Amino acid sequence: MSTSGGSLQHTTGKHPTLHGIRSRNGKWVAEIREPRKTSRIWLGTYPTPEMAAAAYDVAALSLKGRDAMLNFPDLVGSYRVPESPEPALIRSAAGDASELAKQFMERETHHRTHHVRGTYNNENNMNDDQFIDEEAIFDMPNLLVDMAEGMLVSPPRQIITTDDRSLGDSSECDNLWSY
Repeated sequence: MSTSGGSLQHTTGKHPTLHGIRSRNGKWVAEIREPRKTSRIWLGTYPTPEMAAAAYDVAALSLKGRDAMLNFPDLVGSYRVPESPEPALIRSAAGDASELAKQFMERETHHRTHHVRGTYNNENNMNDDQFIDEEAIFDMPNLLVDMAEGMLVSPPRQIITTDDRSLGDSSECDNLWSY
């Protein structure tokens, strides 16, 4: 058996980076072993690995405390962790955490697609880089138009006095508007 992530996932169903989940029949299942026991708590079956991993995180927090190895440590404050480690309470909290993960993923997907105007395709012999609309990001719909109009503005009228020349700037070639 190979140790690469893809081979490991194919042979055992385990996710290459997320803890406490595995793939079964195209879906992701989560379960956790109870400390100092041989029994496991079934946490459920989920459509995405992230949902199953969030369910595992809540169970790990409930059973092992803050020292638990988590998949998403940044979301600890968002989880509802049961007060007692009863399997029914853990399963309920795991379901809530998976819904939270689903909402987070949907928000991230919406956020990414909202700020991306389009993608170049290979048929046009362009890169697969995504175009990000800076005007939409900075909420400046006329940013480029305003910048272009700024280039058409006449230079400010300068009144040169003898005091200005005495400050050491006597060369006319340093003037920005002299070009």
